[in-house]
Amino acid sequence: MAAAPDTPAIMLQGTGSDVGKSLLAAGLCRVFARRGRAVRPFKPQNMSNNAAVTADGGEIGRAQALQARACGVPLSVHMNPVLLKPQSEIGAQVVVQGKIFGNAKAAEYTKLKPTLMASVLDSFERLAAGADLIVVEGAGSAAEVNLRAGDIANMGFAEAADLPVLLVADIDRGGVIASIVGTAALLPPVERARLAGYVVNRFRGDVTLFKSGIDILEAETGLESFGVVPWFADAAKLPAEDAMAVAGADTTAAGTDRPIRVAVLALPRISNFDDLDPLRAEPDVAVSFVHPGEALPGDIDLAIIPGSKATRSDLEFLVAQGWDIDLSAHVRRGGAVLGICGGYQMLGTRVADPDGVEGPAGETAGLGLLEVETALGGDKRLVAVTGRERLSGETIAGYEIHVGRTEGPGTARAMLDLETGADGAVSADGRVMGCYVHGLFAADGFRHAFLARLLDRVASAVAYEALVEDVLDRLADHLEANLAVDRLLAVAEARAAETRTAGTSAAEARAR
Repeated sequence: MAAAPDTPAIMLQGTGSDVGKSLLAAGLCRVFARRGRAVRPFKPQNMSNNAAVTADGGEIGRAQALQARACGVPLSVHMNPVLLKPQSEIGAQVVVQGKIFGNAKAAEYTKLKPTLMASVLDSFERLAAGADLIVVEGAGSAAEVNLRAGDIANMGFAEAADLPVLLVADIDRGGVIASIVGTAALLPPVERARLAGYVVNRFRGDVTLFKSGIDILEAETGLESFGVVPWFADAAKLPAEDAMAVAGADTTAAGTDRPIRVAVLALPRISNFDDLDPLRAEPDVAVSFVHPGEALPGDIDLAIIPGSKATRSDLEFLVAQGWDIDLSAHVRRGGAVLGICGGYQMLGTRVADPDGVEGPAGETAGLGLLEVETALGGDKRLVAVTGRERLSGETIAGYEIHVGRTEGPGTARAMLDLETGADGAVSADGRVMGCYVHGLFAADGFRHAFLARLLDRVASAVAYEALVEDVLDRLADHLEANLAVDRLLAVAEARAAETRTAGTSAAEARAR
């Protein structure tokens, strides 16, 4: 195994899932980028169906895409060398350095993951070669000791790359003292020694009231507190990666005073649901998720079928919920339907998977709302695209990330004209439309034109891309004010100095 690079680096590991590691990493990336550092994000192993297309023609998790944006650098497959995209309760597609490696059930992946460490370290070394600081994010909990054998996501990687670790705990969910003490206690001594300290995240109220908690944590663990981070409400304006954000989403449409009502089907294998974030940012748009067991509301203006990592399976689930009947009734009432990527495929008459790309081979009848049909197969299309909506002429930009081709008479009425050719389809009455392009609602002109067809409106002042940049800057300010950022940087640089010293000593020994 190659020696660890001597680039300063710090790894954030959680006491559990969804404790805010991704957001803290993004904020720290922006903090150090504003200080003139060539900082890069890194996550050895991610599990998410929210993916982004990279400049080098692959895919990584959306969290690393946001972190790269915070750094002000192009996306690279080496920022997230192993990406697991769940396709069922027990199986996932495995993406290695941006490309499909294969499919694996959980037991199979347990045997596979030790072999992926070489690729993970290769990516880390490639990133380190062009950086002077790396912010590394772990996955899940640092103390998943039952999964420690062959680990590449948390302490297994920290050991292999010789990294200091900062624990992140979420006080909002309760039990924060026990989670930090318990995590430290479960780690073997050699791994516990890697803990530089901890961060208490998502604190509500008077931070000074937690002083006794910090005293207890110091007495029980000997670990240094790097800060208590107050709740940052505007985190909701940044793209979320975890489908837990959908599971916990409000179904009351975020305020009934918003006149444009949008409902999104919460598919089991929903993907790239950050497509909806620009709509959420509009002050006159209420976006809600329709969860299993719920009917599509009868008073909505737009129904969205989002992307899916298992199109046929999610289509069958959709029909089992009766949402196909709800959608047809919605269209008859004059409502609009938009399908994005997998959702577009579902709107057609048939989805065939002859080679079993997304599951068992076979085919499934579509919703029949567009005159198209889809055959899954071939290489995955991973490409950034630009173009215009055919109806409004407004420009859009986004990315395609899918397998298969969609064809049929409906494509003659394409939704988009891209530089790479026409994309999508629109029904004859204009009420049903679909396309493969993710991210198109981030284009302010297109978003307004689209919404104005649902309800006559004056364009809002929302400039979505500028909004994201502003939130990242305010997040960085928030962390500067509440974290021991300079101390954190010192820990990262001390690690680099130790690595350089060890390398020099080894070289001198070889010379002798």
